Amino acid sequence: MTAVTPLDQHVGVGLKAPGRLRQETVWGLILIVPYLVLFLAFVLYPVGYGLWLGSDPKTYIRLWRDPVFFNAVVNTVVFLGVAVNVKMFLALLLSGFFTHEQRWIRWLSIVFILPWAVPSIPTILSFRWMLNAEWGMVNNLIFRYFQVEGPVWLLNRWSGLAAVCVVHIWKYLPFWTLILLAGRLAIPRDLYESADVDGAGGLQKFRYVTFPSMQNLYITCTLLSTIMSLGDFNSVYLLTGGGPADSTQTLATLGIRYAFGMSEIEAGVSTVVIALPVMIPLLFLMLRRMRRGEQG
Repeated sequence: MTAVTPLDQHVGVGLKAPGRLRQETVWGLILIVPYLVLFLAFVLYPVGYGLWLGSDPKTYIRLWRDPVFFNAVVNTVVFLGVAVNVKMFLALLLSGFFTHEQRWIRWLSIVFILPWAVPSIPTILSFRWMLNAEWGMVNNLIFRYFQVEGPVWLLNRWSGLAAVCVVHIWKYLPFWTLILLAGRLAIPRDLYESADVDGAGGLQKFRYVTFPSMQNLYITCTLLSTIMSLGDFNSVYLLTGGGPADSTQTLATLGIRYAFGMSEIEAGVSTVVIALPVMIPLLFLMLRRMRRGEQG
């Protein structure tokens, strides 16, 4: 019987290694192919086809000539500027409130998160019922206690848009409050104890300890909220339907109106494509800040 030398063992391992690598590569390809197919079928193809539909310059000329489109752009800018900033500012304040350990605050936090947890259709439609100009609860209360007729909330462009902002803030405020609350709880307690020793007050703690520690998280959440709010369809469609006379349409709802209400698929896709110059820089900034956070 021939003895196996260490050199033979090394050569044998070297000869078997390529076979094992090839087998692992084959199994890796077998496992990754379904994901590639799903990516091509449900991500790359729809996006590419949508960009192809929105590539006709005549469609954009048609949009710029449509006064409804110009109003939708203005409404989208106002909606994002007001709703996102007010929502994130309130979330920052409420996150500090919910850090207190009293039992009633914990129970209140459960009730506070319900608007975000409940489906959009019943909650937003309930606001639509309450803001009805003729028999809504809000105008009935105004008439009962002040003896004056309430405004037509959803039949005016700016009051309707304000109502959309309020509903959006009410619906998504709990989610961002929880995110910022997690950021507050991650701040080391030693920093606050040192601030107490130095005689810092509540505002000074927030200015020199809390906000510097949460600044990156707050900015990243604001960018992400802007991207998500840009595609918020439910708040507008379920509350005002884009009315009256399409005066409260945003880009998210106007694209659906073009594509399905008027059977103009190219115009609907182009309405969404126009938002890409805004979304891409926001995505770039958000990813850049997230990388800085990981490196830090």
